[in-house]
Amino acid sequence: MASSSSNKSPENAVNSASELTAGKRLRASDVAPWMFLGPALIIFSIYVLFPVLQSIWLSFFEWDGLGEKTFIGFGNYVELFDSDQFWTALTNNIMWMVLFMLAPPMGLAIALFLNQQVYGIRLVKALFFFPFVISQVVVGLVFSWFYDPSFGVLNSVITFFGGDPVSILADEDLVTYGIIAAGLWPQIAYCMILYLTGLNNLNHEQLEAARLDNAKGWKMLWYIVLPQLRPATFIAIVVTVIGALRSFDLVATMTAGGPWGSSTVLAYMMYEESIFNYRMGYGAAVAVVLFLIMDIYIAYFLWRMIRSEK
Repeated sequence: MASSSSNKSPENAVNSASELTAGKRLRASDVAPWMFLGPALIIFSIYVLFPVLQSIWLSFFEWDGLGEKTFIGFGNYVELFDSDQFWTALTNNIMWMVLFMLAPPMGLAIALFLNQQVYGIRLVKALFFFPFVISQVVVGLVFSWFYDPSFGVLNSVITFFGGDPVSILADEDLVTYGIIAAGLWPQIAYCMILYLTGLNNLNHEQLEAARLDNAKGWKMLWYIVLPQLRPATFIAIVVTVIGALRSFDLVATMTAGGPWGSSTVLAYMMYEESIFNYRMGYGAAVAVVLFLIMDIYIAYFLWRMIRSEK
């Protein structure tokens, strides 16, 4: 009996050592991802998550930014939903979201046009890429000059064909459309870049198989190319929606919410109430509403995309 136990003991020692080594490797594989994610999660929590929670908490107070906070519950939200300015800003944001959805298909069309090997195509790509790299403030100034009724290019063309000058940025019915057109210019360029990247990573074996099956034109685009561009489409739509909802720079640069508040959006209303009117709690309530709209829309689109992939 002693000899049999002595014969098994080395095997048991080897097994226990291998199990210990495997356990250490398993623990290391569990810890390693968190070591890489840890710094990013800390920064995200400090600079994103904490400000969001702080804004939600601040929306229940009346505060001028300097004195003592006064808890008023849902008072800011009640006042907000009774405000005509809020409904004007919300309507303008919906217009931004609807019309900004032109950016992904237009960016795709331009990307398909530029995705070819011809002489000088790199220069053309750079010209289409240029609007994305310049500041939104510069875009706003350029389009303000473009719309100017005295010397703007648009009105020069209108008067050349016998029409009367149109002051787009001073017209309550046209001003929002004019600003959206200015915002679409760089947004289309960004979507074009996303789709160009996706087109360069297409599966060439699927393309060749489709050509052998005599697929071409719209059939090739719809059944072969677009399914492979779903990740680029998802990013393009999400970024476009976020850009439409946080449309602040162009409004502040071109009209400052005018004329008579007709072009204001939720992001600019939040800024105006918080900074100019010293109503931090009310501005936080506007920010919370904007945040919820953005989250609901993106979550719905993400759910539909995951469902379609399944």
